[in-house]
This record gives sequence, structure tokens and C-alpha cells, in this order.
Amino acid sequence: MKWTMCCGGSRVAVIGGALMTCLVMMTTHAQDDHASHDDANAGVASADFPGASPTLGALPPMNDWSSIVLFDGVSLDGWMARNGEPATWTVTDRRDVVVTGGDALTRESFGDCQIHVEFFLPELAGRDGQARCNSGVYVHGRYEVQVLDTFGVEPYMGSCGAVYGIAPPMVNASRPADTWQTYDIVFRAPRFDDAGAVSENPRITVLHNGVVIQNNVELPTVTAGGLDAEMVAEGPLMLQDHGDPVRYRNIWVRRLN
Repeated sequence: MKWTMCCGGSRVAVIGGALMTCLVMMTTHAQDDHASHDDANAGVASADFPGASPTLGALPPMNDWSSIVLFDGVSLDGWMARNGEPATWTVTDRRDVVVTGGDALTRESFGDCQIHVEFFLPELAGRDGQARCNSGVYVHGRYEVQVLDTFGVEPYMGSCGAVYGIAPPMVNASRPADTWQTYDIVFRAPRFDDAGAVSENPRITVLHNGVVIQNNVELPTVTAGGLDAEMVAEGPLMLQDHGDPVRYRNIWVRRLN
């Protein structure tokens, strides 16, 4: 991976010969609505964990017809439960949403897309392994990018940022519990031939707190816990309820096709 300077000094990664414009295309905005005690250590950085994500509070490009705000801190109208009923998650006065009452997925579906998600993992004392505040971001409702408190843990197939069971993160870019973190995901949907068979597997790139942790990874199969085992041209974004009080905010998507 190489770095190049662009757009007034912003650094973007050159990945697999293509310019990763994920960070440049977003309008970073300091949102007063997001300021709270949760962000008290947002500027802290050390050799042990990255500082505040450079995309924390990022918004989609203005006047971009391809961008859709999925959760604005107020309404879950665009979300539903697996059974098609309205999502029952709790929207707080902090303009975030607490995972409770089953998985939630978007009513709209997407093909190739860029996704921005911010999440908060409260510290759960006495918990270990997969019990350390577990959730997941399912692209197309079928490919899970794990959400888990694995700060300071050697990357593995189930750690935060893993494509669950397929690819561990290249590095552990997690911040400690009780801080806001970001995923910026670029997803290339599977391609199909004239007979409807998969001709090209989907691919995914993930930045965790601004750090590339999945680099154009091919996905030969769906991951466990998704909507079904079939690859599709378009699918929803799904957030997993694994029984822990994970919080999400500022969720949006850009269609890339």
C-alpha cells in the first residue's frame, strides 16, 4: 500500500493499483450533536491504539444523489426487523441507537456501495472473547464485518474488523471500550453471468478508525448469521443484535453503481 496527497493535503491510500477515495469523498464535519462525555478522550493517541478516527462525524458528499442517510440520530423509519415489522431499537437523546430486540436491516437494498458506520462498545466487566460487547455490520445482509471489543488482542478470524470466519483484520486498529469508532467500507457486489450463476465473487475493503484492515478481500461465501446463504446483486445493510448494548450512530451509504 502506498500513500498519496490529495484534496488540500488529505492522505489517501492507493490500494491494489486503484485510488481509495473513501476518505476524500466524505465531508468531515464537527457535529456538536455528537459531543458528549463519550468523546472525552477522542484526541488521545499512543503507540497502543490510534487516536480519534479521521472519519468520525463524516458526512456524505453534499448534493450527491447516490448518497442515502440511513440513520440520522432521530428516526429508524428506514429500518425493519427480519420479519418486516418496524425496527424496535431504542433511539436515545444522544442521537444514537442502542441495539436491542433483534437484528435491524435497511428497507432499501444496495449493490456496489460505500458505507460509513460509527459504533460505541461499552466496557463490560468480567467478559472475555466473543462476549466482549458483540455485534456485526452485515453488508448485503450476508457478509459480516465483526464488531467486538478486542482492543489489545492479536487479530483473529472473529476479532473486531474481521470478515467473520473468512479474513482476520490485517492489523488491530481498535480503540478502547467506551470510545466511538468508525468503519468505512467499500463493497463490490458479486457479478452474475447470463444464466444467473456467480461469475465474480464479491470483494470488500474496510477501514477501521481510518486504518486499512481489509484490502480488496475476495468473499468466496457468505458468513454465518446472515439473511441466507445466497449471493445477490443487491442486499440491505444489517446490524446484528448479539445481546449486548452496542450503540450506533451516523450511518450512511453511497451507491457506487
